Amino acid sequence: MRHGAFARVVRAAVAIGLTGFLLWSSDPVAVIEAARGARIGFILLACLLVVVDRVVMAYRWLRLLSPLDASRRPPVRVVMRVFFVSTFLGTFLPASVGGDAIRVYGLAGEGVGAADAVASVLMDRLLGVISILIVAVGGAVLARDLLDVRVLLPAILLLGAGCVVSLAVVFSPRMAGVIIAILERLPRGQEPGKRLLAAIRRYARFRRDLARVLASSIGVQILRVLQTYCLGLSLGLAVPPGVYFALVPLILLIVLMPVTINGIGTTQAGFVWLFGRAGVDSAPAFALSVLFLAIAIVGNLPGGLLYLRGQGPREARSR
Repeated sequence: MRHGAFARVVRAAVAIGLTGFLLWSSDPVAVIEAARGARIGFILLACLLVVVDRVVMAYRWLRLLSPLDASRRPPVRVVMRVFFVSTFLGTFLPASVGGDAIRVYGLAGEGVGAADAVASVLMDRLLGVISILIVAVGGAVLARDLLDVRVLLPAILLLGAGCVVSLAVVFSPRMAGVIIAILERLPRGQEPGKRLLAAIRRYARFRRDLARVLASSIGVQILRVLQTYCLGLSLGLAVPPGVYFALVPLILLIVLMPVTINGIGTTQAGFVWLFGRAGVDSAPAFALSVLFLAIAIVGNLPGGLLYLRGQGPREARSR
């Protein structure tokens, strides 16, 4: 617990320090001036696209509950409620997995087994990372004239290797045997681990649903590019759409690095660095990064309304 607390403090310090340095180097007055001239119409359009991507994200999680028996599967409205409330509460948690933990808690409150709930969230995360990786590789190809993609190659290779191993756990009986052998050597936690492994491997029989979830996840990444393009238009950036499709996936890849809290700092660094390569000054690039984070919070507000109405996971659990 002390180690976890220390890690959170370090990540918070990195987030504050990196954001402060980038703000100072971008000239705070220039950043304020760039943000002050933002056109509200394009920002509202970006917010609408955020709502659409939240709906798509909720749909893909719903598809990942397909392995559950119909009698054990919560109603669609309940799943949607748990998802949106978890995205809202996850905004205030220090780790990106906080919302995932609330989703597991919410499903457990609706009678879903812990192993099945955790497996659905893990698969959602895995396919989300794979979609970012796919779109980021495409972005790296498009951006090869703007930056040396070898800088991002270690992160791409590391994520790719992790995705391959994770998919092998789902589809390869040999890999499952290796995991079981490791579990049997542990002094405790063997049975929960085996139940979780069984729940994850059950997805191997639902390849069509996994393909739909992956396609939906790629759609979410495209929506995020379009959101950023609208925000750029609001700031008056003279950047063609192709540059956004090249750079935003790479920024999402940078944000995945667990060095700060909820991508604060790394988001600003990604925008200032990459859009600077496209000829955008650091001040509007920094303002664009702030708007990018802000509309994500706006997308979480529907879950806040449900939570305030007393329709969160805690109430489901008590029922």
